[in-house]
Amino acid sequence: MRRALAHARRGLGRTAPNPVVGASVVTAEGVVVGDGAHERAGGPHAEIFAIEAAGARARGATLYSTLEPCSHVGRTGPCTDRIIAAGIRRVVAAMEDPFPLVRGRGFGVLRDHGIEVEVGVGREEAVRLNQPFLTAVRERRPFVILKAATSLDGRMAAAAGERTQLTSAAADRHAHYIRAQVDAIAIGSETLLVDDPLLTARLVYRERPLTRVVFDRRLRTPPTSRLFSTLPAGPVIIVTSRRAQSAQRERSDGLERAGATMLALDEPTMTEALRALAALEIQSLVLEGGPVVHRAAWDAGVVDYVQLYIAPVAVRRHAGSAGPDAPAVVLGPASTLASLVEPQVRTLGPDALVEGYVHRPH
Repeated sequence: MRRALAHARRGLGRTAPNPVVGASVVTAEGVVVGDGAHERAGGPHAEIFAIEAAGARARGATLYSTLEPCSHVGRTGPCTDRIIAAGIRRVVAAMEDPFPLVRGRGFGVLRDHGIEVEVGVGREEAVRLNQPFLTAVRERRPFVILKAATSLDGRMAAAAGERTQLTSAAADRHAHYIRAQVDAIAIGSETLLVDDPLLTARLVYRERPLTRVVFDRRLRTPPTSRLFSTLPAGPVIIVTSRRAQSAQRERSDGLERAGATMLALDEPTMTEALRALAALEIQSLVLEGGPVVHRAAWDAGVVDYVQLYIAPVAVRRHAGSAGPDAPAVVLGPASTLASLVEPQVRTLGPDALVEGYVHRPH
């Protein structure tokens, strides 16, 4: 099962709206004769790759799969049919598929054909790998990773409205590695106006385009933003209100000409925006900032995972200095103490990364 889980990791950021799945075929003598991973939606499932690699040696063997094999016709045929035809004797699955068309039915079909089924081996790791898929199925929204870079004193910039590079190249590489594993990256309009970021996955290989999302209730995004210079890297979605789009039709049309996809909602709350993005088959999203959208996500109860990059610097203001305070990182809903589940701390060059789940994976 550990081998199947390793193959499943290959699908991170590539399979939405499908789950990541890995599979291995092992003979009665304990010899691995076939491996597979689901690589993209619409492509063959992991079980099929593993069975095809095993060939005739699949007969009488055990199939290890990180998820319940499907028994329905979707973009591909039922995996259960191929498992039965291959002569697999036993199926060991890490977890049941929560998708209504599959849930428990795949196991039922296999048992009806005399195939031994065992469920639960490696379940915890399989659940962690498929948090985006599970969140999309159960809550109809993407899995949200709140990401922030901060100084030792909790500041995200030297001053309000000022772009400040706090973290090192090592931390940046890690952030781009995470970008390569998710479906989308999102920011608020204030961050866009201050930083004018590209929001691309650089420094690492990414097979699929990365969707860039801007939460822009007042439609302040300039059509000249650098986001639109990198459209081959991934689409740009502007989430705004129908009222703002109607009142600023010329600006909206200009953004569409620049290449933006306009997602106008009656009430562009964080909850409604995420549900609209889920309808576009976005299952995982890194919310990079700034404090306004971070606060909105916390208050809506949609933050699933936190990644906090802490630089060994302090942002100090000189006595008598003018202007608003430097923006502070937001690490929980208003008036509530937030704590992480299964927290991890590691160093990235001179910086520290503190990360963990907001709720226990399930």
